[in-house]
Amino acid sequence: MKKILCYILLGLLTTGCKKQLDLQNPNAKTIDLYWKTADDAQTGVNAIYNSLIQDGTYMRMFPALTDVRGDDFTGDSPWGDLVQVGNFSIPSNSGPVQWIWATHYQLIWRANQVIINVPAIAMDEELKKRIIGQAHFLRGLALFNLANTYRDIPVPLELPVDKSKYRTPTATDEVLWAQIFADFKAAKEVLPVTYAGLNGPDAGQTGRATKGAATGMLGKAYLYKKKWVEAAAEFNELINGVQKGKYALMANYRDNFKEVNENNVESLFEVQFGQPDAVGGTVMNYGGEPNANWKQVSSVGRTYAMDGYGYSDFLPTRWMYNEFKIEKTKDGKNDPRLLATIASYEPADNSITVYGNKWPFALTAIYPRKYTHDGLNWPGNDDQENSGINNRILRYADILLMYAEALNEMGNTADAYTYIQQVRNRANLPDLGTTSPGMNQVQMRTQLAHERALEFSIESIRINDIIRWGWLYDPAKLAELKAHDADFNTWTPGKEYLPIPLSELNVNPNLKRNPAN
Repeated sequence: MKKILCYILLGLLTTGCKKQLDLQNPNAKTIDLYWKTADDAQTGVNAIYNSLIQDGTYMRMFPALTDVRGDDFTGDSPWGDLVQVGNFSIPSNSGPVQWIWATHYQLIWRANQVIINVPAIAMDEELKKRIIGQAHFLRGLALFNLANTYRDIPVPLELPVDKSKYRTPTATDEVLWAQIFADFKAAKEVLPVTYAGLNGPDAGQTGRATKGAATGMLGKAYLYKKKWVEAAAEFNELINGVQKGKYALMANYRDNFKEVNENNVESLFEVQFGQPDAVGGTVMNYGGEPNANWKQVSSVGRTYAMDGYGYSDFLPTRWMYNEFKIEKTKDGKNDPRLLATIASYEPADNSITVYGNKWPFALTAIYPRKYTHDGLNWPGNDDQENSGINNRILRYADILLMYAEALNEMGNTADAYTYIQQVRNRANLPDLGTTSPGMNQVQMRTQLAHERALEFSIESIRINDIIRWGWLYDPAKLAELKAHDADFNTWTPGKEYLPIPLSELNVNPNLKRNPAN
């Protein structure tokens, strides 16, 4: 089975409270009648995955509002919210800002139900462990995303039984990140390396969280909090340790962003999308009340696609384009990641068409290509709303470069070269040890920032790197960011995050404003 089918539980997994005058849907079980059987447990964990394919998560808005805040991407949309997020001026009553918050907390609510209710179900113990482990992984992922997007957030871990439990207070940074670490650790302890060869309803399925995914995300969380030793240990386990050989780089970089070759050897975890003719569905999965007829499609393919082929809501920055041109390959050509990431007119690379048609734009125009269907024999504009391209959350290339970063910060700069070069080799770039030998720690930080920009542009990573490196509060680095992307001219301290939605602040007196409010 290629992908998880993200069927949902109508009513059960959407809200945590009842009002006296609410009418009960006779077709939906209430919580007190549910959580009795192994089927209930399996359906419950499947519903958590459903939260990943809605507009507030990876279907569209979470990637879009994360990418546009980086210096590699800029807003070019008539939809003001998208442009305002990009230039750090978005108000707290923005719809898309609220959707990201709401859908991530929907995911947490669903995960909490599994974590709390499944242990008491009489069922196969190994299957039970896997189900609970997936819930911990997905809750950890949601908290990780929220922490990097809003910074100051509540961490609800209970199923509220009365009104006093509805208004979860904002957690301290220590409590928040401790929970993220704990969830990924709990997942790592019980999840399988693969679902192939297992017994149970999840046997042979791809797309479910694995031990490798939990290990990688735990290391990434440690790295984001500058716990270099702990991060390095997790990455080393994947590269040189007990999970060595499970993951590797794909030979063709572009294969990581196609609807074919999904869940490949480079992917530790990705969100599963599928076209309706493959997985069903008739209603767009933007969100709202659960609907059994929801599609499982991504709208990123149209949102990022260029003029005439999609909404063209965003453009790569000219700086990002130029960054790819800094260094030629060993045979004197452009970095192959350029044309996998950006659509540009490059006759020397035989890039003179878009979507199979003659280049129709100014010869200096640039557009996004990554996560669009340009060059993938896509049949036409309308169908791009039904994209089945999976969103890659964590790739092995990231593990290698994060390990190099952790080694550098630990003082092992010389050892970092090995892992950077593995990523450069795929791009056929010269040996870094020859072109830039003997770098010190500070020089290596600059090199890693360059390498990460090339490898992960338009993958919802860049703004998180900028924030965690402290660039916005370093006058020299801030000046560089402003030169890269004019959006940073309107940044003010604290605005690198999205504001806590006004609707949430209005209903929860225990919720604190964050620096972006």
